[in-house]
Amino acid sequence: MPLYEYRCENCQEQFEAVQPTWARVEDTACPKCKVKRATRLMSSFASKVVGTHKPGFKEMKAYDMLNERMAKFAKLPPVSGMRDMPAPNVTYESDSGSSSAPNSTPTGG
Repeated sequence: MPLYEYRCENCQEQFEAVQPTWARVEDTACPKCKVKRATRLMSSFASKVVGTHKPGFKEMKAYDMLNERMAKFAKLPPVSGMRDMPAPNVTYESDSGSSSAPNSTPTGG
């Protein structure tokens, strides 16, 4: 059964009610003041599919759009600002001067 959201016109209390789809708004009483003057509110919808499920047209379209976007992102260059890591067996001599930047000449072993 669906979960509906209501607002009482008498006390302005917002509440939820689990009701069958054929339930009438006029028959819904406020749990706070017990008056039958509720207004059904628009609310979000969520569902969970359990078991085997054959996707509908909208789901297939969404998956196609997702795959298309992921294919476009895969073609992009890597994020700028990342540095290449030096090979693990290459070491650099430190310049004993005022600069602490590595020397451009690698030393071998």
